[in-house]
Amino acid sequence: MARTINRIELLGRVGTDPEMHYADSGNAVTTFRVATDRRRQNADTETDWHNVVCWGKQAEAVNTYVGKGDRIYVSGSLAQSSYDGQDGQRRHRTEVHAQEIVFLDSRNGERQAGENGHAVTEDAAAQHAVATGVDPF
Repeated sequence: MARTINRIELLGRVGTDPEMHYADSGNAVTTFRVATDRRRQNADTETDWHNVVCWGKQAEAVNTYVGKGDRIYVSGSLAQSSYDGQDGQRRHRTEVHAQEIVFLDSRNGERQAGENGHAVTEDAAAQHAVATGVDPF
């Protein structure tokens, strides 16, 4: 089978405050939207909105340190799903499943682990905890 790639990178602004909940497994899940601009042929820009989902320590960090309007970098993969809406109509959803998130702004001027260009991944959080003896989250 030929190799395939499903990877997306976004650099934009958070459009909604992150919303976190816990799955039945106890794992944190955070969702938020990111706005990016796309240039059109006539030099105007058009805004695209992307739904982002992250899990675990990364989800908790995003929920704590990211707010509406913050600049953020997200890399991950695209996932598509469909469901039946309350009106019985079939709906389709595309989400970015985040693997790496870099906080480029800080919420309320705070300086915390994972901000100012530091990546927040599950591996990065674990490595930081081992190296410093301090859990960054």
